[in-house]
This record gives sequence, structure tokens and C-alpha cells, in this order.
Amino acid sequence: MKFGVLALDYDGTIARDGVLDPDVKAAIGEARGCGILVVLVTGRILSDLKRVAGGIEFVDAVVAENGAVLALPNGHTRVFGNPPPPVFLDELHRRGIQFEKGECVVEADADSAPQILSAIRQLELPLVLLFNRGRLMVLPQAISKGTGLQELLNIFRVSPHNAIAIGDAENDHDLLAACEVAVAVGWGSLALQKHADEVLPGDGPNAVAGYIRKVMQSARLPQDRIGRHRVALGTAQDGRIMSLAINGRNALIVGDPHSGKSWANGLACEQMILQGYCVCVIDPEGDYGSLESLPGVVVFGGDDPLPDLPHVARALRHFDLSVVIDLSHESYTDKIKYLSALLPMLASLRRTTGLPHRIVVDEAHYFLNAPNVKELLDFELGAYTVITYRPSDLHPELRRGVEGIIAKRLTSSHEVQTLLSLAGTGYTGHDWSAILATLARDEAALLPGSEEAGGELRRFKLLPRLTPHVRHKTKYFDVQLPEAEGFWFADCGKALGPPARSLQQFVQMLATEPMSCLEGHVRRGDFSQWIAGVFHDHRLASDIRKVEQRYRLDHLQDVRQPITTLIQERYGFSNQEGLTAHA
Repeated sequence: MKFGVLALDYDGTIARDGVLDPDVKAAIGEARGCGILVVLVTGRILSDLKRVAGGIEFVDAVVAENGAVLALPNGHTRVFGNPPPPVFLDELHRRGIQFEKGECVVEADADSAPQILSAIRQLELPLVLLFNRGRLMVLPQAISKGTGLQELLNIFRVSPHNAIAIGDAENDHDLLAACEVAVAVGWGSLALQKHADEVLPGDGPNAVAGYIRKVMQSARLPQDRIGRHRVALGTAQDGRIMSLAINGRNALIVGDPHSGKSWANGLACEQMILQGYCVCVIDPEGDYGSLESLPGVVVFGGDDPLPDLPHVARALRHFDLSVVIDLSHESYTDKIKYLSALLPMLASLRRTTGLPHRIVVDEAHYFLNAPNVKELLDFELGAYTVITYRPSDLHPELRRGVEGIIAKRLTSSHEVQTLLSLAGTGYTGHDWSAILATLARDEAALLPGSEEAGGELRRFKLLPRLTPHVRHKTKYFDVQLPEAEGFWFADCGKALGPPARSLQQFVQMLATEPMSCLEGHVRRGDFSQWIAGVFHDHRLASDIRKVEQRYRLDHLQDVRQPITTLIQERYGFSNQEGLTAHA
């Protein structure tokens, strides 16, 4: 993920005794010159900060009063929370407590905490105490550096998942927790260091300047420091939850057709979306429309015309939106043409905005197998998920960039060998073939190569989805269509009998005809077109289209049983209802 935001505490982190370190100030200028948004997040009252720092023009914005006040260098300010109640200030005066008052915060010596707490309890006020080394801040409930930073980033339309935060004291916990990479300085709070992703060595603020310059050298967040945010995929055989860090790695999901690859990827997408990551799913066959039920997910294409690229870019500039681009109604040639323009645009967009955080390409063997793969994908930023049943067809450059592999059921020995070469382990093809071929529909395996696998092939049971596929049960089971809308089985242009006027009749007739008579229908895509045009079930049509495509590519010898199974699973038919086709 792209590094786009730097959130800095002031006192103790980049300033000593209120004086801003000059080298840090210079490094901040260099970062801003590279397009990085630099935000100062401090507990100080804004007027006091301007006095000790000599103004706030050296940063892009300020979060002051521990999250209660937002300020821009142009003079615009915004206050969150209510000012301290006069009755509370009067009580502090009555008790002889020395304090300073801001827009929302009341600041005092930490030793006065017992008396201030007593006053809050006596007056029954919705106020909280927060310590910052030797100082105490009294704030409205639910105000923190983390909430203030989030409000500011909303204004700039940037995501905290592209941010690095650096702090030193007790009141920086929420700041660090709000950002993707949390850095605690080595000369600050030990408790904060224990919760940070990285501890910055040194003995004072001048060390921060070197760190800023180091992370600026890469367009990407420090990948080895990311890992607090995770997706839970399933339960391992020892009962532990199998979860993966969301750290920008390139992932491969592989398995036989209809083994549940898209379903498993949808599980991961759901969790990333709910954790505030911006995801762009390229959906060639209409498998991800159910994600639209999640907050902030927009589906383009499908029944509607495909969006132009500027429209997609405008949607993805909002970090709280995720996009599914449904290409299921397009021809293979049109899909290739659209993706040849879309993928480079997404790569360029991420270079400038950091969004989307993850790009998913399903049916990747059709689109990412040519030498131009480097022109389509940004291998430096990474964070791609590719899904395929033929990893051997992916371009070698893409295979070399894979950093984690999840496998569903896989029965092709050739593709198992491809995975062995990618993982680079001491396993044998026989070992892996025996395991991967027996994975159940609700199972998957994490292959060696990622840290979570621990050098082993880790078999696990998938967790339930939040947005499961909907089975239509008996809809269209035996509803009779008008004859003109039925499916006419034909051989060399000659009808083989009356038309199938329901799905029940279609499956029964499909079972009785030899493949030699069905081949013309398959090569023209007649079955999927009939399902889409008559029943308007585009999900089933896209699944059948995949079967037809595999037959045209000589990856499948007989379409009858695969198509029958798809219809049975979609509508709840059973073999006992007389719908069994030849194997």
C-alpha cells in the first residue's frame, strides 16, 4: 500500500521543551514536496502551538487539543465536542486548581487529577481524564487524537490505511492505533512501545528526521511493519483461527473450476471492506455482485453499460468506497480490451492517491498471460489478488511476484507442480496432490511461502460468508415457458425435437443428447445466452459461460454434467427428481 500520510505528535516526538527540531522541520518539507500529507497531532491548545512552533505553515494541517480542534494553515478551524461547562471551571477555581482552557480541553498538572476527578463526579459531567506525561487533559467523551485525525483525513479524502503515525506518550495510543503503521519513539513511553509496530531508536527528536527520509525512499508503506489488521479465513485443524495480515502482498487463489475460489476470495474482500480498505474487484463472470449489500460497495456493469474509466477513477478517489466491475455481459474480446485500459489506470491512480488498497482480478489466466503484464500491473506497490484455475497460464513475471497462495480443491497434477515451483519447498507433488485433491467445498489450504503458513501446507475450514450466494430453490423449476422462449436442441441446424420449456426439461434433454450434437451450442455459447436472455439469471449464466469457455479451450471434454450440477445447485434440484445427466 502506498505511503501517503505522515501523522506526527509534537512535544517529545519532534520538539523538545516546545522547540521544533530544525532537521525534522526540513524533513517534513521534503515529505510534503513528494506529495505526502503531513499532519501535526498534538494535545496542545492551538494558540499555544502556534506560539512555540512559530506558526503551523510547515505542515498541511493540525489536530490540536488531543483531537478536539482541527486547523488548516489558511486559518480554517473546526471544533468537535462542547466547550468545558462554566460550572466545572467555577468548581476548579473554587478548589484552587491552576489550569488552562482551550476550545474544548482543560489542561492542568497531572498531580491535580484526584481533585479534578472528584469535581467531575460531584457535578456528574460527561468528561474524561487523559494523561500526557506530567500534564493532565480533561476532554469530552469520545474525543481522542485518533478521532480527530480521522475527521481531518475525511476532509482531505485520504485513508488512515495509507498513514504512518509517530508518537511518544500516553495520549498517543489512539493516534497510533488509527494508522496503518504505528511508530513509537525509543525515548518515550514504554507502554506505547509495546503496542507499536516499530520502535524508532535514538535519544531525541532529531532521530525522527532520518526516519522520515528513510520511509520516503519507497512509494510503499514498510511492508514488514504491517500486520495489525487481519482477515480471518477459517479454522485450522488444531482449532486455531487461520488469519492473514493485510499487508499489501500479492496473493494467488487457485483451484479447480467450481471449487469455490471466488467464494473464498469474497470472504476476504468482505472483511477488508468492513475494516475500511478500498477494494476494486474485476469480476469477469458476475460472481461478486452480493458484495453490494455491504456499506460503501458499488457495482458497475452487469445489466448496465460498463462505466468509462474517468467514472471508475472518480468513485475510487473516495477511500470509503469499494468497486465491483461486472464484465459478465461482455464478449471475451471486449473484456480484454476494457481491462487493457482499466488495469494501467488503476495502477496510475494508486500511485497518486493510494487507492484502491487492493485490486482483485478473477479469471486471471485469460487476462494476465501476455508479455505486457508489466504494463498492466504495478509490481512495486503490489497488493493484487489473482484468481485462476490455471496458474501455469499466468505470465512468469506475475508468478514470480506472488507472495501468498491459497488453494481450493485442485486435481490437475500439472497445476500442482506449478504451485510447488512457486512455493519452493521440499514437498513432493504426491504429497500435495493427495491433500489438495481431497479438499472439501468448505475447505482450503494455505501454502508455504507466507509467514502465516510456517513453512507447512496448512489445511483449514472456511468461515461462513456475510454475503452468501442466494439459491433460488424452486423458481423456474417446472414453470412452462412459451414455445418461442424454449431452448431448441439442434444438430447442424436441424431441430432434434420439441423445445425445452423449463429448466427441468432442459436438464433432462441435455442428458440424452451426445456431445457431438451439443458441440455447436457450446461453441456459440447458446446455453449461457438462453439462461441470461430468458431467465435473467446472470449469475447462473456466467457460471455456464465458464463451462463453455473451458470446453472451447480443450480444458473440458463434456459439458453435460458440469452444467447439470450448476443448475441443480442453483435451484435446489436433486437427482431423485429425475435430473441426472450422463457423467
